[in-house]
Amino acid sequence: MLEEHNKPGSIRRWRSQHFGGPAGMDVCYNVVVGSFFIFQVLYHNVTPHLSTLLSCGYKNLSWEQKTEWNSRCVSTIHAVVVGGLALYILWFDDLVNKDHIWGDPKLVKLNIAIASGYLINDLMLLVWHWKTLGDSFFLSHHLAALYAYQYVLGRGLLPYFANFRLIAELSTPFVNQRWFFEVLRFPRNARLVVLNGVAMTVSFFLVRIAVIPSYYLQMVSTFGTAAFHRLGLGPQCAWIISSVVLDILNTVWMYKIAKGCWKILFTSQKHRKAELSESL
Repeated sequence: MLEEHNKPGSIRRWRSQHFGGPAGMDVCYNVVVGSFFIFQVLYHNVTPHLSTLLSCGYKNLSWEQKTEWNSRCVSTIHAVVVGGLALYILWFDDLVNKDHIWGDPKLVKLNIAIASGYLINDLMLLVWHWKTLGDSFFLSHHLAALYAYQYVLGRGLLPYFANFRLIAELSTPFVNQRWFFEVLRFPRNARLVVLNGVAMTVSFFLVRIAVIPSYYLQMVSTFGTAAFHRLGLGPQCAWIISSVVLDILNTVWMYKIAKGCWKILFTSQKHRKAELSESL
């Protein structure tokens, strides 16, 4: 029975039953609500408890630092789940990859629903704890993403491009880890800090910046086609505008990350030279 369920035909029937048509749209919005509440529980209950058990430095943090710590832990969990599923879809979901605009959006809608629930959760935290977490760039990022995602959830449009965007989440765990090291007062020239800084810079560049030419080439290649005209003006504008806004934000963040990484590498190299001269 397990083998029957794992056959491609069975997977397609399951996707059609649960994520196709009006009923599928209801399931997607139920996933959004469920995702929101799961991330709320993770933020308020699970993360503080586990952090107390696993990190001796957590209990010494201020209330503001604990708030951001919990938020970043939830962010990392979301990034691993959504980014991992996005990679799976990119590598194995032929129904999406064959038709970039109107391909079968079932798994992409599931992933977008999970991401939307997280974004709504994070938006609430940003507003509620604005003095601690507030950031106009994050606010713009979340609003632009949700604006585009509602077309995917409601009408199943542009599944390939929506999924392509979610792969960017794979750089988030390294960004959050940099903050964890900083708040725990790890020396900037510590090996783990330097290695994470390099991994953060490389991963951010690969999944958010290096893919920009390919993304827009594929976007432009659809202009003028029948599939593009079927979208209508609203989805076309949502797709193009949200993409441009997100990539402007990613470029600004890339500049800041690269600048910080260079400082860490320079400081680490300078420290090693000082230690070498002292030993001589």
